[in-house]
Amino acid sequence: MKILMVLTSHDKLGNTGRQTGFWLEELAAPYYAFKDAGAEITLASPKGGNPPLDPKSNEPDFQTEQTHRFEADAEATAHLASTVRLDSVSQADYDAVFYPGGHGPLWDLAEDKHSVALIEAFLAANKHVALVCHAPGVLRHVKTPEGKPLVEGRKVTGFTNSEEEAVGLTQIVPFLVEDELIAKGGIYSKGADWSSYVVSDGLLITGQNPTSSAATAAQLIKQLGA
Repeated sequence: MKILMVLTSHDKLGNTGRQTGFWLEELAAPYYAFKDAGAEITLASPKGGNPPLDPKSNEPDFQTEQTHRFEADAEATAHLASTVRLDSVSQADYDAVFYPGGHGPLWDLAEDKHSVALIEAFLAANKHVALVCHAPGVLRHVKTPEGKPLVEGRKVTGFTNSEEEAVGLTQIVPFLVEDELIAKGGIYSKGADWSSYVVSDGLLITGQNPTSSAATAAQLIKQLGA
């Protein structure tokens, strides 16, 4: 089983002067879910190299057993420091793709033509695509072979408007994930704020927030039959 994980390369939180990037828990929990299931993992990002970590995700309140495990794992941290460039990967080499969130993807991956084409290629090849938290926003320009929005008529979830409001970034992000999925015709649903909530619709699996990252990965593994 070979799984591609796609991380953001974007490190600026709008015009706040603060840093953003990927959310550590949303990388660490799925990374070990896949690794412990025997998967071979490749990490990619638009720019390649060491992707930016959202510093907030490494604060004590957001650290977990899996984030500690990742940071103490020399192989994992070396893997992270040398992500491959997104434009160099092909769906033909993988069984599934997983997108961790963090706010960064709303700026780069959501607009990245290589990401859009990659997701479309995975689905065309009858392979699973899983995204968690802000990462479902990366689907905003992904289309079906008929040219319709991918999420149109599909069951999806993602970071809620109320969760974005709670972190005070409603006016900072380029778009709200919940609003965007609904605007594109998605059948959006959600659980309670900050609770684990995962939606599966065929090959497409989405998780609501950081708490949902392990469950999103577990659902992908289950659907892969691993």
